[in-house]
Amino acid sequence: MRALVLDRPGPLDSLRSTELPVPAPGPGQVRVKVEACGLNPVDYQIAKNGVAGLAWPHVLGLDVAGTVDALGEGVTRVGVGQRVAYHADLRRPGGFAEYTVGDAEVLAQVPAALDLVRAAALPAAGMTAYQALVRRLHVAEGQTVLVNGGAGGVGGFAVQLAAMTGARVFATASARNIDHVRKLGAQAVIDYRTEDVPARVRELTGGRGVDAVVDTVSTESATASLRLLAYGGGLAAVAGRPDITTVAPFTIAPSVHEIALGAAYSSGDEQARTDMAVMLTELCALAADGRLDPLLARTVPLDEVPAALEELAARHVRGKLVMTLG
Repeated sequence: MRALVLDRPGPLDSLRSTELPVPAPGPGQVRVKVEACGLNPVDYQIAKNGVAGLAWPHVLGLDVAGTVDALGEGVTRVGVGQRVAYHADLRRPGGFAEYTVGDAEVLAQVPAALDLVRAAALPAAGMTAYQALVRRLHVAEGQTVLVNGGAGGVGGFAVQLAAMTGARVFATASARNIDHVRKLGAQAVIDYRTEDVPARVRELTGGRGVDAVVDTVSTESATASLRLLAYGGGLAAVAGRPDITTVAPFTIAPSVHEIALGAAYSSGDEQARTDMAVMLTELCALAADGRLDPLLARTVPLDEVPAALEELAARHVRGKLVMTLG
């Protein structure tokens, strides 16, 4: 099969196309004929820095969508020929290949109304946003939510999902993305380059602060956002946990949630892995019904994945890039 492999950690242009044996599924696994695979920041991070215990050469690509091609021993929840999507374990060979193997328990079946390319845009970013807003922050109608980085993958899904709850949504973005983020459901978009974000948030909330923050930017951004929370508010940190010591004890009593979607694998928690299928199934249903925009920016062929990852690493991509196999 065709695959894009990395022989060792290094620059993205060291990724090479080659032929590999078609993998066989083990117990509890399925083999998937890949149609599409979403690109994520973790792909270029692993390529450049590696991961402890990773076997080389390695196939990147975590957000897989395709058709079940073969079943391992004991698999009953899906069948051959079913269309599925899932977020893969980064320690195993991934989806930048014609075939890959995944755990049956994490698979979401893709509705007929949703094409597999758009399904591949959903897993990592969509589930991270879902986990932050639904599983951790429990955002509800009438609350106020700030999404830092509303034009990115996670941020774009967070804006949409928060707006669906009936919450009042604010977001930060650059000037060129303001209209885009508004269309996703943000009632106010703050240009972080030219505006005083804390002052604007206080203005929008009458000085109270927000009930919830989803920060997709950095540890520093998350730390600064703690001071924008109302009493009892919560912050979900996607790109680095904040320094909670910057908030005096027994004042606003914030809750802080570190979001690490892929740790469902490394933690060994079966319930957490099963919940990935539950979350992605819900996201696929929302996308199939037209209520959730999968944020597909464009598709790229397998050979152009290295250049697309370089673009993603520059942090100026709006929405999601997806690899397709022609």
